[in-house]
Amino acid sequence: MSTNSQPSVLSVVAPARPGTKLSARLEPFDSYWQAPADVDKGYKSFSAYYRANYLPHVPADRNAKILVISCGPGYLVDLLAANGYKDVLGIDSDAAKVEHARRRGLHCEVAEAFPFLSQLQSGEYDSIIPEQELNHLTIDETIVFLDMCRRALKPGGQIIVYAMNGANPLVGSENLAHNIDHFYNVTEYSIGQLLQLGGFQNVRPFALKLYVFWKNPLNYVGLAVTSLMEAAMRVVFTLYGKKVRILSKKIAAIAERPRTGA
Repeated sequence: MSTNSQPSVLSVVAPARPGTKLSARLEPFDSYWQAPADVDKGYKSFSAYYRANYLPHVPADRNAKILVISCGPGYLVDLLAANGYKDVLGIDSDAAKVEHARRRGLHCEVAEAFPFLSQLQSGEYDSIIPEQELNHLTIDETIVFLDMCRRALKPGGQIIVYAMNGANPLVGSENLAHNIDHFYNVTEYSIGQLLQLGGFQNVRPFALKLYVFWKNPLNYVGLAVTSLMEAAMRVVFTLYGKKVRILSKKIAAIAERPRTGA
């Protein structure tokens, strides 16, 4: 989905401004929840995941100013630093997780996402990457969050977001039902709608890959099985008159702040 239009409905959306308690109760949006029990081992495994899914989409300029929201122990911050990015800041509301990052010399701070973004000057960052799923916010909270991110980006700056994919009939409903802090699912179309309402343009959804551990033989089995299943699902969707391309468990999208206008 790609769109260049600026929405007029943003002015009527007014939830969860800084200082207002967000809806998630157990897994707050501004804290990373996926770290394994052995946090230090996660730096290696998550680096493979982020290398495959995120590194191709971040700015090529190693001097780009990048903000990682919900950075947790700094897995993505660590990968970016290892690949030569010099100006990366991670924030997370959980001080214990941030302490892991600091022990590794990573530039991470304890901060909540909404208050932090509200204090930024317009146009501070080249790229913003939230590591928590958007669906840990309500839809209204999501639109406000995306609007705040857009204002924090330079004209032409980019955001990379992700959420649970509701298009996959095997895991879509389970993704929504198994966690009280999952407020909605998206598809490649509706994640574009959210970004459009946040004021972004040139929205490009993409699948997040699960099977990226190439030294493990079972990786290839999982990749083959899921690829065949998703191909079959696309055929079924086509028979129902639906054009669905992305059927991965999680779906991401990259979008840009317009170079002109707000």
